[in-house]
Amino acid sequence: MTFFDLKEVQVRVDQIEKELSNQESWADLERMKSLSKEKTALQNKLDLGKNLKELIEELEIGLDLMSDQEIFGSLLSKFEKLKALVDQERVKLLFSGEYDKNNAILEINAGSGGTEAMDWAQMLLRMYNRWSEKKGFSFELIDYQPGEQAGIKNATAVITGEFAYGFLKHERGVHRLVRISPFDANNRRHTSFASVAVLPEINDDVKVELRAEDLEIDTFRAGGAGGQYVNKTDSAVRVKHKPTGIVVSIQSERSQLKNKELALKILKGKLVQLEEEKLRQKLADLQGAKAEIDFGNQIRNYVLYPYQLVKDVRSGFETSNTSGVLDGELDNIILSLLKHFAKSPVQQ
Repeated sequence: MTFFDLKEVQVRVDQIEKELSNQESWADLERMKSLSKEKTALQNKLDLGKNLKELIEELEIGLDLMSDQEIFGSLLSKFEKLKALVDQERVKLLFSGEYDKNNAILEINAGSGGTEAMDWAQMLLRMYNRWSEKKGFSFELIDYQPGEQAGIKNATAVITGEFAYGFLKHERGVHRLVRISPFDANNRRHTSFASVAVLPEINDDVKVELRAEDLEIDTFRAGGAGGQYVNKTDSAVRVKHKPTGIVVSIQSERSQLKNKELALKILKGKLVQLEEEKLRQKLADLQGAKAEIDFGNQIRNYVLYPYQLVKDVRSGFETSNTSGVLDGELDNIILSLLKHFAKSPVQQ
């Protein structure tokens, strides 16, 4: 099925709608969830195809009226809109990973540096939240540990949207901020660090073995910032995978069962990513390359003083629009990384 074959896409949408309307089909709830997700993705393709077709037709008509200055301005606006839609879909051609279409699980941890680092971690959390809003993705905070004076110690969020993981997977690593500290009475320059981890949300149809004897599950009372972020019941869940030492804590839901299900889903994502990283490291060793997936590697600098600059050390992309980036304008950085890693897949 080609992307712009709208007839074939519509046929598949009709098939899915027919199955979704069949009450007996809902006995298999997981299949229905999968079909609903597929329908949404296909409907987006239909909408895009129709928009492209309409814009092209309007441009063709407008070309015959180029002498009218007002029409020329409208025509130029439509051309820019058409170009933006095409560029948006062209980006998706850079997605080749098995889980690129999946939702993303974002984890942010403050580095050393006390209040400065915790404030920086919260700035990053806001940055990805704003980016999600601009993309039309949902952003659900599922774990949150505030700092003592300001900012956060760590936070976990689920970003739901088509290709959310594909867009964000290269954000993994250490982010460095240089600025005049708002917490320093002497207005001195400070350097802060925070780490970002991005996992794919693993669907139930992906088989990841979790043996009961390998899991250590504890419940505890949710803490943190109170009702604004987490509940205050004893339903929070902490799951430890003993063979790897991976620990996942969830405290967003009032239901202990839901928190456990979410924790296990995140654990599966971490285990899948762990296996992928092992494979990439083997390929890097064979090719004599140094993989850029180490936790301690600094991937991006955000300099607010003595000048304004955001620079990604891997793709080389840089911009002086620091306020825009921190307000979620990440698409240009993300595109530069997708192109960079498409040339060097072993480093992904």
